[in-house]
Amino acid sequence: MLIMEHKTLAELEQKYEALITRKNVRLESENGIYNRYEYPVLTAAHAPLIWRYDFNPQTNPFMEERIGVNAVMNSGAVKLNGKYYLMARVEGVDRKSFFAIAESDSPVDGFRFWDFPVLMPETDVPDTNMYDARITVHEDGWIYAIFCAERKDPAAKPGDLSSAVASAGIARTKDLVNWERLPDLKTASQQRNVVLHPEFVNGKYALYTRPQDGFIDICKGGGIGFALVDDMCNAVVDDEKIINFRQYHTIKEVKNGEGPHPIKTSRGWLHLAHGVRYCAAGLRYVLYLYVTSLDDPTKVIAEPAGYFMAPIGEERVGDVSNVLFTNGWIEDNGKVYIYYASCDTRMHVAESTVDLLLDYCFNTPADGLRSICSVKNIYRLVESNKAYLAAQKG
Repeated sequence: MLIMEHKTLAELEQKYEALITRKNVRLESENGIYNRYEYPVLTAAHAPLIWRYDFNPQTNPFMEERIGVNAVMNSGAVKLNGKYYLMARVEGVDRKSFFAIAESDSPVDGFRFWDFPVLMPETDVPDTNMYDARITVHEDGWIYAIFCAERKDPAAKPGDLSSAVASAGIARTKDLVNWERLPDLKTASQQRNVVLHPEFVNGKYALYTRPQDGFIDICKGGGIGFALVDDMCNAVVDDEKIINFRQYHTIKEVKNGEGPHPIKTSRGWLHLAHGVRYCAAGLRYVLYLYVTSLDDPTKVIAEPAGYFMAPIGEERVGDVSNVLFTNGWIEDNGKVYIYYASCDTRMHVAESTVDLLLDYCFNTPADGLRSICSVKNIYRLVESNKAYLAAQKG
């Protein structure tokens, strides 16, 4: 007879507390631009035991997990009243995603989910799935979350159970607890990556968009768009201007999308985005930076060539391999904490500063879009270094 050993509630709680209270370790910088941290800040194992287990021995005598969590990823981020909050996408083993708030006194460890996940209100058209919330504290006094609201394509052929449509869902709150759901963003195309600019532009709300011809396919969509709307309670995009273009044979040739809302700096609006390209292993997602003008947020004034961050080591393994994705960062007295997911599985954090990121953006060569341009950039750097070393000797 097979005898299974079952952990007690006390044993589960001990293991869980050890995970939550584990101190993170700042790793040595690989490039002088940022430092990764050793441990993920959120994983499926961070999901509270009260979500997953029935504690009553009468109804769960074997202490089996009743509701499984597959992954925790793609978290919006905000600092409020001295505390750090991640609005995480939690995916159950049933493939349904939902939002949950994790809170900590530290930006790099100790994140603990609230007892209840977010019970996000729905519109008249129920959401099948909701995920990837970008959080913006807007100058109008509200905290907004814009996220992907996914539903089955009503035009799908009989038997087609994979075709979907995506809209930008909009909700607002004052406390991250009580949410008011607003009508979905109205645009001429599907939208999965929409971000609210933190300030009014010409007296209007400004949005970063990504027009798509289909749920997955970008097709004619040119890149990251910019649009103005009069009212977030009835947000209608009449015109989108592409401000950050896709380019052939680059890290963003297939698609690109805004990550979190940009950070205002003395030299411009600092943007973090993701770029996607095809490779032998499938789609490869990386992160990149660019800067737009303070006077004109649609004008790109700096964009280094290539990626800023790409998956390394264990970050390359997960549900969807070879992927980094971000929709949350926090600027905190000059430091910048970048919250990024790897492989649609877990959440990490990296640390930098505004000064480091701006130096990287303005002093790293732009992409010349041809191999010979990349070689010439190296020539210029080598010649500059040789001249410097010669001057030091002389």
